[in-house]
Amino acid sequence: MAGVYMYHLKLFAIISVVVLGISCIQKRPPEPPSAKKDPVTHNLHGKTWEDDYDWLKNRDSEEVLKYLNAENRYTEEMTSEYEVLQTKIYNEIMSRIDETDESVPEKNGKYYYYEREEEGKEYKIYCRKKNLDDEEEIILDVNELAIGYNFYSVDLFEVSPNGEMLAYAVDTTGREEYTLHFKDLDSGKILKDKVTHCYASMVWGDDNKTLFYTVMDETLRPFAVYRHKIDSKTEDELVFKEDDGKFWVELSSSKSQKYIFIEIASALTTEVWYLEADKEEDDFQLFQKRIFEHEYSVYHHDDDFYIVTNTGGATNFKIMKTDKDKTTINNWVELFPYDESVKIESLDIFEDYLVVYERRDGMEKVRVVDLEDMIQHSIKFDEEVYMYSTWSNYEYDSEVVRVTYSSPITPKTVIDYNMETKEQIVQKVYEVPNYDKSLYETTMMYADANDGVKVPMTLFYRKGLDLNGNNPVYLYGYGSYGDVIEPRFRSHSFSLLDRGFVFALAHVRGGGEMGRTWYEDGKFLNKKNTFTDFIVCAEKLVEERYTSYEKIAITGGSAGGLLIGAVLNMRPDICQVAVADVRLVDVRNTLIDLVIVVALLVSVV
Repeated sequence: MAGVYMYHLKLFAIISVVVLGISCIQKRPPEPPSAKKDPVTHNLHGKTWEDDYDWLKNRDSEEVLKYLNAENRYTEEMTSEYEVLQTKIYNEIMSRIDETDESVPEKNGKYYYYEREEEGKEYKIYCRKKNLDDEEEIILDVNELAIGYNFYSVDLFEVSPNGEMLAYAVDTTGREEYTLHFKDLDSGKILKDKVTHCYASMVWGDDNKTLFYTVMDETLRPFAVYRHKIDSKTEDELVFKEDDGKFWVELSSSKSQKYIFIEIASALTTEVWYLEADKEEDDFQLFQKRIFEHEYSVYHHDDDFYIVTNTGGATNFKIMKTDKDKTTINNWVELFPYDESVKIESLDIFEDYLVVYERRDGMEKVRVVDLEDMIQHSIKFDEEVYMYSTWSNYEYDSEVVRVTYSSPITPKTVIDYNMETKEQIVQKVYEVPNYDKSLYETTMMYADANDGVKVPMTLFYRKGLDLNGNNPVYLYGYGSYGDVIEPRFRSHSFSLLDRGFVFALAHVRGGGEMGRTWYEDGKFLNKKNTFTDFIVCAEKLVEERYTSYEKIAITGGSAGGLLIGAVLNMRPDICQVAVADVRLVDVRNTLIDLVIVVALLVSVV
């Protein structure tokens, strides 16, 4: 956690100094390091080009390490004058962090499960209780398991249906190569039985002894599913293998606990196989064979399957339904007429209710459908700008759906919504020390793109902002892979807001804020829209007198770093500071690097 905030404090200190014009001790700046040019020729698809910096890929090279150390020393020397401000911002950021925290218990079977964080401890403690007033049972203290490791991450945690056995996946390298461990929760003993070289995706069978899990190939692509029997002397059985390198494999189970699903997905196509959870020894059955550019996901309810699909030109997806014994696409029927303006993102199906998680006009919505009479309504939230995240909502026979709500100025809030009474019960508001929500406000603004499309922006700042064209702005963008820049609570942002900054999120094309078409209009030959959308957002902020170009700092990371690099080439005059973090700017040479391409493929999927 400290590393994240160390990054923000240095970034915010530099931005504050440069944009606000804070005076510093003047001294002769050091000479920046210069990376040598050592051309390597590449040939691909009949094209030839030179890469002057191919040598920097060799992480073990003493020459590379020497250059990187020189860059680090240069940065430290250039920012040394800001150390007092960095310390001040660091203390502010850390003062808003409550290092002792506990999640809201969630019922799953016979127990309520939750996790705790304790001050001074780096890792989570996983706990449960049979009843909320009972004594706590610690089922996994990661702090104890991590002793002796430089890196230790528990990224998947699954309890067997009867609550007696725990399976958890551990990564000790940071490469997402996991080892599965098993713990007997009755005795408290960790079994000798374990599975190596797997991926963090697993599902229990109904017998509490069978575990299905995924493994990765040499490119770190999850490509196969195996069946493991606890304490069995037989080798794990291969039950599914995906040979096409463009696809990866993931496991899940239905909320009803009746079915186990294997989902095979690429950037544009999906295929699902299914198995009844109480028939662990049977073979998985194909739900619907893959069709290029057909995407679908499957949910179980009683004698039916519900499907979210883009079939029939439903770019933003629609909901269909079929009998559980007739799963091929010719048997699917529409549950509701397709609405192009609404992006269907996922479903939750309870015994009596269907919950639709969707996106309308750039904002997330939760729609509830009574499965008896099909009457539907949406959950109403108080703020104009907000986001929510879904919980596991394990209990199939429940009238309550739980979400975590937040906004740029509202800390995470856990809400239980009664789908019958429409009552919202706040289970927890996460405490943010030294924070007063009443001092801040949010708003939405739209900039006109070059082709007439309206590009949304989320703004948040201290109340009483004077629109005099002189306010500093922190403008962030991403715009790739259909990912959404969520208007969530960012506790570190208030160190800028309290210094008069406007924090702006530019929801440019290439992201998924306005649906699938918004993503498609910012990729491939339409990628330039991502860059020009960001530029018009900056122009709009100046036009509306929020700021001036001399007061704008622009930032983006990874694919967002590509955005910042492109914007600097197109319009270097629109900002005073630009931060292209872990930037993807050398696109051609990056895309012929196999290791990076695999990471990008996973991101796209």
